[in-house]
Amino acid sequence: MAITEEPDSPKPLLRKSKQKPQPQPQPPQPPPSRPPSASAHTPSRNPFQLWFYFTLFTSLITLVSVLLSSLSSPDAKTWFLNLPPDLRLHYSSGRSIKAQTAPNHPQVEVFFIQQGPTNSDSHVLIVHGIGCSSFTFRGVVKFLGLRNVHAVALDLPCSGFSDKSYVVVEENVGGNGFFGRMWEVYEEIKEKGLFWGFDQLVEQGYVEFEENDIRVSNKDSIKSIEFGSEEMGRVLGQVVESIGLAPVDLVLHDSAFGLSANWIAENRGLVRSVVVFDSVPSGTAWPLWTLEMPLVRQVVLGFRFLFERVVAKCCVKSAGTPEVEAHRILLKGIDGGRAVVGMGKKQNLSFDLSEWSILDGVKGLPIRVLWSRGWSDSWTTVGHRIADVIPQATLVTHSGGRWIQEEKRSGTYF
Repeated sequence: MAITEEPDSPKPLLRKSKQKPQPQPQPPQPPPSRPPSASAHTPSRNPFQLWFYFTLFTSLITLVSVLLSSLSSPDAKTWFLNLPPDLRLHYSSGRSIKAQTAPNHPQVEVFFIQQGPTNSDSHVLIVHGIGCSSFTFRGVVKFLGLRNVHAVALDLPCSGFSDKSYVVVEENVGGNGFFGRMWEVYEEIKEKGLFWGFDQLVEQGYVEFEENDIRVSNKDSIKSIEFGSEEMGRVLGQVVESIGLAPVDLVLHDSAFGLSANWIAENRGLVRSVVVFDSVPSGTAWPLWTLEMPLVRQVVLGFRFLFERVVAKCCVKSAGTPEVEAHRILLKGIDGGRAVVGMGKKQNLSFDLSEWSILDGVKGLPIRVLWSRGWSDSWTTVGHRIADVIPQATLVTHSGGRWIQEEKRSGTYF
């Protein structure tokens, strides 16, 4: 058997694939540079700049504080010592009486001036309106006194030289709270002296005081006088009785008519006649809104020229006079402006003139309406309307403003 050797079959040729290029390692990139911050180029602050702004701020605060303190009401002694001569003379020519405005309330002082013989057959009591005082009518009182008329003009409580507040003793009952106990310690040290408390701290390390479950202390509290129609009636009755004015001819100015109407109707035997002097049942010549807000009140009463503008617009014809300045001083001193606001809020806004005029205590009562004819047409119309509502009223006009003012040339007061 022959063995033949076959040639090897050719192997398939393998196509060489192209070798992919290997990625070359890239050199490390430097980190992106950050944009330069603004602070890097900002110049360093001046250390004196902070002190400059601090000094400026402190100066402004001090200036505002000094300005507000100059506009605020001074204490009673300082205010009285700085009064102008005409107000001092007015105060020295008057006197005060005690009156009680409400039951269980302390008595208050009511200032008044008077001229003429006290044994006269004619007694006139002038009651001013809100914002005025007896100083406004001092010339009229002198004029009537020279004609043998016993004339009196008073300062209502909350006005002029009369009291505007009273002191009430309140009981303060302390508890066992932290602040209550601290207050008790303070009161104890205040009563026994500071050195007693210091000795207690040195000897014992603490202050030993008498601890009570209930500790009652008295505290003086100042309250403003609330003055409305009821309080007006009490004051009028006491003034008429104390001075001996009955039967009296009442002159009611501005808001005094509405505040006095109920007392007139209930005391017909004490009243001989009534003069309604530019007075509406509910309303005032002086705009109360200028005194309601504390800041506005301090500005209006603190600056003379601004006060004169308000008075000229609402009250008198000629504002640049010493009388107007006296009004400002009286309203500014001893919380006069705030007291006037409280008086204005207690007006009888529901007062009905037509119903009042037909009451038994008013029928047949002589009433004269004294009204300004030169203030405005609308104000003149109000005067005619009031005179028409009251059957027995007679209308008399004058040439002045809503507040009385002395005319130096003629010597009259309108």
